[in-house]
Amino acid sequence: MGLLRLRGASAAAGVVLVVGLILHAALLCNGGITSTFVRKAEKTVDMPLDSDVFRVPPGYNAPQQVHITQGDHEGKGVIISWVTQDEPGSSAVLYWSENSKHKYLAKGEVVTYKFYNYTSGYIHHCTIKNLKFDTKYYYEIGIGKTVRQFWFRTPPKVGPDVPYTFGLIGDLGQSFDSNRTLTHYESNPRRGQTVLFVGDLSYADNYPFHDNVRWDTWGRFVERSAAYQPWIWTAGNHELDFAPEIGETVPFKPYIHRYHVPYRASQSTAPFWYSIKRASAYIIVLASYSAYGKYTPQYKWLEQELPKVNRSETPWLIVLMHSPWYNSYNYHYMEGETMRVMYEPWFVKYKVDVVFAGHVHAYERSERVSNIAYNIVNGKCIPAKDQSAPVYITIGDGGNLEGLATNMTEPQPKYSAYREASFGHAIFDIKNRTHAYYSWHRNQDGYAVEADSMWFFNRFWNPEDETKAAS
Repeated sequence: MGLLRLRGASAAAGVVLVVGLILHAALLCNGGITSTFVRKAEKTVDMPLDSDVFRVPPGYNAPQQVHITQGDHEGKGVIISWVTQDEPGSSAVLYWSENSKHKYLAKGEVVTYKFYNYTSGYIHHCTIKNLKFDTKYYYEIGIGKTVRQFWFRTPPKVGPDVPYTFGLIGDLGQSFDSNRTLTHYESNPRRGQTVLFVGDLSYADNYPFHDNVRWDTWGRFVERSAAYQPWIWTAGNHELDFAPEIGETVPFKPYIHRYHVPYRASQSTAPFWYSIKRASAYIIVLASYSAYGKYTPQYKWLEQELPKVNRSETPWLIVLMHSPWYNSYNYHYMEGETMRVMYEPWFVKYKVDVVFAGHVHAYERSERVSNIAYNIVNGKCIPAKDQSAPVYITIGDGGNLEGLATNMTEPQPKYSAYREASFGHAIFDIKNRTHAYYSWHRNQDGYAVEADSMWFFNRFWNPEDETKAAS
C-alpha cells in the first residue's frame, strides 16, 4: 500500500531541475519542495468588457452563457442551462445521439432574480435523464434563426476499471490570467472529460454593489468549455453575495439561480453539498461556507453518505471543497481548521484518496497526513504521515483579479510536499482501479509540461489478493 511520487518539471528540463535543486538545497525543508520557479511580477488585470471572450452571440434573444453539469447520481443525466436576455423564449432542448435520426424534446424551467439594481435575464435549466452511457449527444436550444447547437459525451457506465480523466480549475475570475488558464487547459492534449471546479466563479462581489453583470460576462467566458463538458460546481466564498448594506440578505442568490446541481439525487437538502458517481470515481462536494458543525444538515448528510460509497464499484473517492484544510501560505491560513477538526477522522476512516480545494491563489500538494491523534492530554497536535489519509491539493490558481498568493509560511511544514505561487490547472487521470496519474500545469509552460506530478495507488486494491482470488 502507498503511492509512487514523481515531482518536478518536464523531462526536457530535468538536468536544469537537478542542478537547481542542488543549488537551492536551502529550500528543501523537511523533505518538501518549494518551487524555485518565480513568476514574472505583474499585476493581474481584468479583461475589458468588449473582449471577444465576452461577446454576446448574434441574433435577437440568442441563448448565451450555456453550461452543463451532471443531472443525476449515476451519470446518465445532464442539466443544460442558459440565459436569454430579452424575453423568456423557449426552455425546450432538442437532443439526439450521434448517428441517430430520432430527436427528442425535453422541456425545462425558467427563473429570474433581482439583486440590488440588477435584474437578471431569463435563466433556463433543463434536465435530461436516461441517456445512454459513453455516447455523444448533440443538443439545440433557441428559436428560429437564433438556434445554437452544442454537444457532449456521457461518461462510461460506472465500474471499477473504467478509465476517466478530470480537469481541475479553481478561483477563475475573468482576468487576462483567467483566460490563459482556460486556454492552457483547453490546449492540454490530456485535458479532462469533465471539469471539477473548486469554487469562486465570477468574482462579481469584487465590483461595486456586487455588479451582477459580471455573472453574465463570466458565463459567456466559460461557455466555450462548459457547454461541451460538464463542470462540477463547488460554492466558494465569492458565491456568497451576502450584502446587507445594500439590502441583499439572502446568501448565494445569484449562484443558486444560475448554477443548478443534482443535489436531491444524493439525498442532500441543499445544493451546496452533494455527491455524484462518474466512471470509477465517487465525488463528494462539500460546502465550506454553509453550517457544518455537529447535527447540522451538512454534517448529518456526510455522516450518512460516506458509508454508502462502494469502493468495489467506485474505487476512487474524491472530495471537493473551497477552503483548504492544509495550507502553508499566509493567505487564508487556518481558515479551514474547524471543518478539518469536524470531518478529518471520517476522511481517514473511509480512506478518501484526494481532496481538492481552492481559496488560496496558488498551488500546493500535501503528503498523506492526518492530525487526528490529539486528545486533551497527549499533546499530539501536529500533522503526522498517515497512509489512510488523503492527499490534499490546493488549486485556487485560476488567475482572478485578486492576484497570486506569494507569501509562504517558513519553514515549509513537513506535510507540504510541493508548493508554488503560479497560476495553472491540473489533470487527474484515472487509469484503472489501482492507479491514477495526477499532474499540475503552470500557465507559463507549454501545454504538455508537468510542473508537478504524482502517481496515486488505490489503497483498497491489493494486486496480490486479486491474483489469489483468480487462482
